[in-house]
Parts: sequence; structure tokens; C-alpha cells
Amino acid sequence: MNMGIFLLIVGLLLFIALVVVHEFGHFVMARRNGVEVEEFGIGFPPTVWKKRIESDKGDYDFTINALPLGGFVRLKGEHDMDTKKGTFGAAPLLAKVKIMLAGVVMNLFTAFLLLTFLAAVGMPRLIENQFTVASDTKIAERSVLVGFVEEGSPAGEAGLQLRDELISIGEAGNPQQIGGEDTFPALTKQFAGQQVDVQYRRGEELKTANLTLRSVEEVEQSKKTDKPKGHIGIAPIELQMRRSTWSSPIVAAGLIGQFTELTLKGIGGALGNLIIGNTAKAGEQVSGPVGIFFLLKDGSLLGYKFMLMIIAVISLTLAIMNALPIPALDGGRLFVTLLFRAIKRPLTPKIEERIHGTGFAALMILFVLITIVDVKRFF
Repeated sequence: MNMGIFLLIVGLLLFIALVVVHEFGHFVMARRNGVEVEEFGIGFPPTVWKKRIESDKGDYDFTINALPLGGFVRLKGEHDMDTKKGTFGAAPLLAKVKIMLAGVVMNLFTAFLLLTFLAAVGMPRLIENQFTVASDTKIAERSVLVGFVEEGSPAGEAGLQLRDELISIGEAGNPQQIGGEDTFPALTKQFAGQQVDVQYRRGEELKTANLTLRSVEEVEQSKKTDKPKGHIGIAPIELQMRRSTWSSPIVAAGLIGQFTELTLKGIGGALGNLIIGNTAKAGEQVSGPVGIFFLLKDGSLLGYKFMLMIIAVISLTLAIMNALPIPALDGGRLFVTLLFRAIKRPLTPKIEERIHGTGFAALMILFVLITIVDVKRFF
């Protein structure tokens, strides 16, 4: 099996596992606080396989379901006003808080473990000024990839593609190593108008493209138009793997803080566009299952470290989203519960279902809009 396909399959399984881990947090915390679990399901119904599990803390159904989109936990008496022993509603407020936040904690802990591991073995640099402890960090690997190919350019005509790793450029028999994205423009300008060999790696295969770069005159003339051109017609991106030792957990914690800030800014921007009615722009700032699939697909082509980095970021994002006061999600359920406690009004099943039902419907509408945008973006 092709390594990229193998990593893609692993990535998809890990993505599903993130939701299962989230629900497992609810499962464990509920049972520790005397709330009975009626069902722990992997995937969503219809049910494919079911087994009754007997336990001192209450029997429950363990199910494997047809739709592989994560998992769920069904608690006994999930309404806030249920009063029977063993129900969620009858649990003390502190126990309810623990149960509702347990999934967030599990996803946060998973992200921390993955980021700590990556910091120790080699963490991809995804953003500028990515958090690190400078005194305990070194660049373990560095490569220059093709990040953009201009249609009809020398590189495009020679067959170079996105994610090809650039090795060297120069006259036949006299290659010049490409040390980084900052040195690449100077090299292409040095050989402007000349015929050169560009050596690159695609997957495990080493290739050489023979092409003639655009001249200095052609490039300068293009700058006066609305379609400026480069000598070769590609935009390189430099990928770095940074490795730490004793500071790996510190790097992981710092990155969680940094990515949390960026995620909240992104969510704020998306909500702002939704409020003003710009649904297309809002959809471009977030991704649904289609976007996540292509993100994992691209990451799988860059190796297991990029794949794990993507999974870590998704796990963190799940924690953040479920911590926010969004109706139908964990944070929303907690917010509503605490709000009704604060105003000293009973949270009846009818009110609870209306609030979270409306929130769920809104999330489904948003889900459809994001999926439409993702399909347009990737197909």
C-alpha cells in the first residue's frame, strides 16, 4: 500500500478516535459520579453490532454503528430536572459540571500528549513565530516544497507539481543546492534566461526537470502588468522540523495557548461574517468533514509528523468548540444549566429541548453551508 494512502487511513481513524476519546471522558466521569450510562456507541446509528456489558456501576449497551463519524454516550435521565437515582438530572451540580467538561479535558489532554511527543521527535513549523523554547530547540530537518505552480510557466510546462520537494537547480552537471525558500529567488535570478536542471523529489522518487527560465527582461516587463511573473513560475515554502528535549511539555503547553488564541480569532471572524450575512466568507474560515478530509489527505503526503500535528490541532479545536457556550454542545449545555441556577428558575425538559434543539438545528444549517463551501473549494 502507498505510504500516503496508509497515513490517510490512519489519519481518518485517528480523527474518529478523537470523538470517541471525547465521549469516553463523559462515560468515565458519569460513572465515577453515580450517573448510569445506558449506551456507549462508536459511530452513529443504525446499529451494526451490540453487546450488553454488565458492571457494578450499572449495565450498559456497547454498540458499533454504521455511520463512522465519532461516537456518543447516552446517559440515564439526561434532562436537568430528572430526579430518579442514577440519572444525570439527579446528580449534584458539581458532578454535572465535571461530566459535561470531561470531554473537553480529554481532547485537551490528547492534544498536549501529541504535541509533547512531536516536540521531542520533530515538530513541523506551521505558523510564523510558532512557540518554542529557543535555548532547547534545534532545526532537525529542513526542506523546500513547491507551494504554488503558475499555469503555463517553465515549471508548469516541465511537470513540477504541488508538494514536490526541491533539491537543486543549475546547469547540467553543476547543481546548486536549494538551502531554503529565502535563497530560491536569488538562484532563479542567477540562472535567468538559461536552460537548467531542477532536481526534485516526489514521494520516494528522485526526478530531474530540464527547463529554460524566463529572462530578466520578461520578468521585469510582467511586473508592469496585473499578472507579474517569476523566472521559474513557482512559489516555494520551507518546511522545518524543530526538535526539543527537556522543554517538550513547555512547547506543547505554549502551542496550545497560541493555537487557542488563533482559533478564537478565526471563530470570531466567522461569526462576524455570519452576522452580516456573508455566509460564503464565514464558511471559508472554517472547515467541515470535507475540508478535514482534504487537510488529512495533504498532511498524509508530508509524513506521519504532519499527520499527527493536524490531529493534535483538531483535538484542540474540538476542546475549544465544546468549551464555548454554543447550544447543543457541551459548553452550551453547561452554560444553560448554570444560567438557570443563577436566575433560580427551573430548567424544564420543554425549555431545555427547545434551547438545545434550536441550537442543534442552527449547527446543522451551518454544517450544510460549510460543506457546500468545502465542496466548491476542493472540487
